[in-house]
Amino acid sequence: MSLLLFLILLVLVGLFVGALARLLLPGPDPMGLGGTVVVGLVGSFVAGLFSWYVLHRHGAGLILSVIFSMVLLWIRRRSVAGGELSRSRGRRL
Repeated sequence: MSLLLFLILLVLVGLFVGALARLLLPGPDPMGLGGTVVVGLVGSFVAGLFSWYVLHRHGAGLILSVIFSMVLLWIRRRSVAGGELSRSRGRRL
């Protein structure tokens, strides 16, 4: 039962952090709830690593998690937009 509760809380935290990142970074994001959870979880994980190795602290915190999730979301947008741009250029030729 405790593992199931942990997984549910993990998904809720990822959804909350990812939703905050999407809300604070203006622009369209064509992704569903799963993508939002993944962005939030990966951003929180990277923020935890940054906090541990660079800041020498034991927890990242909500603000740092949202900032890293916003950076990941921005990188995702740039990579998706770049792929669409190159495909549209290929069609014009």
